[in-house]
Amino acid sequence: MPGRVASRYRASDPRASHAWDEPVTLVRNVDARRAEALAKLGVRTVGDLLSHYPFRYLDLSAVRPIRDVPLGTEATVVGTIADVRVKQPRPRLSITEIAVLDDSGVVVGVWFNQPYMAQRYEVGDRVAMAGTMELDYGLKQMKSPFLERLGASGAPIALGRILPVYRTTEGLSTNWLRRLVESAVLDFGDVPDALPAELRARRGLPPLKWALRAIHLPRSTEEIDVARRRLAYQEHFDLQLVVAARRQVRLATSAAVAHTVDGPRVRALRRAVPFALTDDQERAVAEILADMAAERPMNRMLLGDVGSGKTIVAAFALAAAADSGGQAAMMAPTEVLAEQYVRALGGMLDDAGVRWALLTGSTPRAERSRMLAEVSSGEIDVVFGTHALIQKDVRFARLTLAVVDEQHRFGVEQRLGLRSKGGGSTPDLLVMTATPIPRSLALTLYGDLDASYLRARPGSRGPGHVTTRIVPRTGRADAYERVREAVRAGRQAYVICALVEESDSAEARAATREAHRLQTSVFPDLRVGLLTGRMRPAEKRAVMEDFRAGKIDVLVSTTVVEVGVDVPNATVMIVENGERYGLAQLHQLRGRVGRGEHPGEFLVFADPKTEEGRRRMQAIAETTDGFALAEADLRLRGEGDIAGVRQSGLPTFKIASFSGQEDLLALAREDARGIVESDPALLSPVHGPLRARLAAFESALSVVDSG
Repeated sequence: MPGRVASRYRASDPRASHAWDEPVTLVRNVDARRAEALAKLGVRTVGDLLSHYPFRYLDLSAVRPIRDVPLGTEATVVGTIADVRVKQPRPRLSITEIAVLDDSGVVVGVWFNQPYMAQRYEVGDRVAMAGTMELDYGLKQMKSPFLERLGASGAPIALGRILPVYRTTEGLSTNWLRRLVESAVLDFGDVPDALPAELRARRGLPPLKWALRAIHLPRSTEEIDVARRRLAYQEHFDLQLVVAARRQVRLATSAAVAHTVDGPRVRALRRAVPFALTDDQERAVAEILADMAAERPMNRMLLGDVGSGKTIVAAFALAAAADSGGQAAMMAPTEVLAEQYVRALGGMLDDAGVRWALLTGSTPRAERSRMLAEVSSGEIDVVFGTHALIQKDVRFARLTLAVVDEQHRFGVEQRLGLRSKGGGSTPDLLVMTATPIPRSLALTLYGDLDASYLRARPGSRGPGHVTTRIVPRTGRADAYERVREAVRAGRQAYVICALVEESDSAEARAATREAHRLQTSVFPDLRVGLLTGRMRPAEKRAVMEDFRAGKIDVLVSTTVVEVGVDVPNATVMIVENGERYGLAQLHQLRGRVGRGEHPGEFLVFADPKTEEGRRRMQAIAETTDGFALAEADLRLRGEGDIAGVRQSGLPTFKIASFSGQEDLLALAREDARGIVESDPALLSPVHGPLRARLAAFESALSVVDSG
């Protein structure tokens, strides 16, 4: 437990509890030169320095003799450098070896392509080395260990301490940065705690000032664990407080429409659906209709794995809007996807008595004018479309439901633009995505939305319905033969390229060039087509119609087919340069094959150069669950690279994470919501610090506003 810590803080400086936003030059020994170096690390204030957390520790309180470290375990050893050498076994590969000797034996630290390590250390240096002990060629080794000079040979070493290790930069050594952070903690670490004492007690969280001391000046590894959890909770809570506050404002200021959810059109639609819904679909329909019946605006996200049947779930919401005398708009990012809605739902909506229309940028002028008149008069119940739906001349008689598909492809203003067409009331909002998002990320990116999940696939679209193989360069001929076999059996195939035209990369196969190569050299007897995002809408529509009609055997395309393309007869897909894609995008592409009664084959040409790349290719080959892949992508690439995070304005957490802290995030979300619901304006005296923190935090952040 935290214990008594007040004595560790200097009380002489009255600014100690108010210095968080002061310039970092307030800290002892931070002159202009060091301030400039700190700025390269993003450290400009005292608070930045206090929250520049260690990324690892040298545990000098548990130093072990080299001979006593079991193989396969991580340990810290202390000794003297006995040898430093750099080997060059082949071009573009250097191996630096530094041998460390203590009274019990020797261990060799090995670094690949880091020759500068040999320039930093000399024989005779006293060092601490931390890493995993291995045995290679009969020698004990640590691969890419952390190494730090402790002082000149013979100088006393502060054994018994746990030394924090910080990310640093040129002009600022690890030792100096450690000294500066310690000064900041001792002089200014007595910071006020915004979390109410009751909340901290209920969650077993120590005060913030204790956590800052423990993370930077730990007395045990147990203290470090407690401090990391406390500080990670704080970062999750801050963000969830913003989300909860925005949600509360929306609920309090929006005039809602309570829909009829058991009317004749909903019942007729259920009779018209020619298949049984999955349990996941039934659950999602029930959740959506319950939200629509409530006297508050629905804010729900429907997350569905590839082929899980989101569109038919949305259809029940469309029918409920019509039953209630309202209108619904369903917006897609592409005309291809908007037209897919019509093919999938048009007939069933006709049978249910729901009047619908399709509005896109390609809609002829005369037809558009007639359609807009019918929409504004209320004659049309449902309008499918693209960005054309949010143009100024599109006016609804009574828009009560807005459905946004593949919502991450739209900007905040575009989503708001559609919802603003509700006139005096706020339409219910249903956002959908076929890109599986880890639950932890969904709670943060879209924390003010309730979530429904579709994991099961209808009918024969089970996990084993598509076979995935990673194909090396030597396997290209075999992959092309699989395409030929599919075409001979009456099926069709895709070939996906990352680029449209030539690029500087010799590895990338541009779509236009690849289409020509395949038609002339590989498949001269087959019909090869080309589809790219740069083509005009009418051209894209014509190509897709030809492909659906079986007039094209092999469709070469960019990722424009990633979402919404449904050609059940297509059973083989080849993806060029698979290592260039994220796991979520590969999974989306895989969902384009095996959509009918025939099994699919997903062949990824890849030659990953990194360990992360190899693990990603292994994950796509072994995992068919999109949500499991999303979690793997999050672990491998980090939240900063996942689609939607960077664009959302979310901060890069300093100590919190979306991966591995789901329980902590859920607690923070529950606590933030509870506080805001009980005290919406945070007027209680105990919430005063939270109110000030929220104002500062929200002004600095651009969190996704989901409508």
